[in-house]
Amino acid sequence: MAAVIDSVTGHDAQRRVRFGSVEPAIFVILSQLDPLICVVTLLACALGFGGKLTPAIGGVAALTFIVSSRVFRKRTSDIDTSASLSSEFGRILFEWACVVGVLLFGAFLFKVGAQFSRVMMLTWFAVTPLCLEAVHLARVRTRWLIAHSGRAPRYLIIGANSVGFELFRRLPKGGFLGFFDFRSPDRVAQVIDPAQFAGHCKDVAEFARTHGVTSIYIALPLSNVPRIGDMVRELRDTTASIYFVPDVFAFDLIQGRLVEINGMPALSVCDTPFHGTDAVLKRVTDIVVAALAAIVLSPLMLLVGLAVKLTSGGPVLFRQRRYGLNGEEILVYKFRTMNVCEDGAVVRQAAKDDQRVTWLGRWLRRTSIDELPQLLNVLQGKMSVVGPRPHAIAHNEQYRKLISGYMIRHKVRPGMTGWAQVNGLRGETKTLETMSERVRYDLEYLRNWSPWLDIKILARTLAIVVRDQKNAH
Repeated sequence: MAAVIDSVTGHDAQRRVRFGSVEPAIFVILSQLDPLICVVTLLACALGFGGKLTPAIGGVAALTFIVSSRVFRKRTSDIDTSASLSSEFGRILFEWACVVGVLLFGAFLFKVGAQFSRVMMLTWFAVTPLCLEAVHLARVRTRWLIAHSGRAPRYLIIGANSVGFELFRRLPKGGFLGFFDFRSPDRVAQVIDPAQFAGHCKDVAEFARTHGVTSIYIALPLSNVPRIGDMVRELRDTTASIYFVPDVFAFDLIQGRLVEINGMPALSVCDTPFHGTDAVLKRVTDIVVAALAAIVLSPLMLLVGLAVKLTSGGPVLFRQRRYGLNGEEILVYKFRTMNVCEDGAVVRQAAKDDQRVTWLGRWLRRTSIDELPQLLNVLQGKMSVVGPRPHAIAHNEQYRKLISGYMIRHKVRPGMTGWAQVNGLRGETKTLETMSERVRYDLEYLRNWSPWLDIKILARTLAIVVRDQKNAH
């Protein structure tokens, strides 16, 4: 009989894990509607203004779906129902503005704007965020109804610890029946309200059977694996769904995500944000922005190069070895601003009133014009428009030994500007604490990267270059 059971289940099937959701079907559908709403409103506006569904409209619809799928934040169970309607609508407007910006840029680039009715497009631009807000309200209302209805899941959390508390914060409170733990009630009472403690883990299976528990979340440390195994075997005699929630917050996560390796789940603890379509989107954006900037600014760059040559002896461009993607050496270009070209084992950072800086170089540094040749580095694929600023190799070798996680910033291409620079850490880093703060912002960028974060950094960079030049030496 056992052999028959083994042949039915299959050995390989037991070693494969599929990724899915525990949300109700209606909520899963609502959480994925935003890109489709954008397309539906476009088609409705096109038909409403007496137009036809032309191939051009179809192209815009396809591009809108692709771009909005990447720009809009994923609407899953992390919806903050406590957020005000105005702040949520403001976020929707910002994300929609990013999508519209990409569409307008595409229309300008391919000269197809004349094919569309301006009234129809402006109406679409105005109506879509209202429809997106309506869908958001439907999501929030659906979540509230499910949490306060008889269909709300009745669940337990096994583990009165930081992971269990965080899980409890994220789950609906209506169906919560209590915490279970291997510790005694008096020890558990030191960390939670005794009224929330439902019992010892040895009694959880009987409790689940008698109280009609539908879901059980195990949030115990991995050190308890043997006892967890015994408990799961007892819980198989119930009808409850069982979920194991590992303590992923024990790690300093960089792009933490669940991935699948041929049916085997894995947790990404430290990774680059640029995989798949995100990598393509980042690289295409870099090429487009760098190419346009190089074309527009080429007259200025020629004049600056001529001025550097005429005002001081030496090369126009300063080339310095720095670390790029995955710690590989790259040559970074800048307009020469000093009367020396240091690139050895010891490199002294430029400081205020540095005698090595020429009079023209001082102006170039204050305005960041000396960085413009790095547009060539971006087009070469050695740098990005936005990312952690590259440091001289001598500084890298110095600080990698002093600052934990320093080299993680090289999981992405270095940038012409970055999150640290727009948060007051532009220019000289006089102390170890200042460099540590810069690295902290760089790692924060890796954790939270999104297309609109890059847009935000670029906008703030332009404002800083125009108004704040105190840290540029």
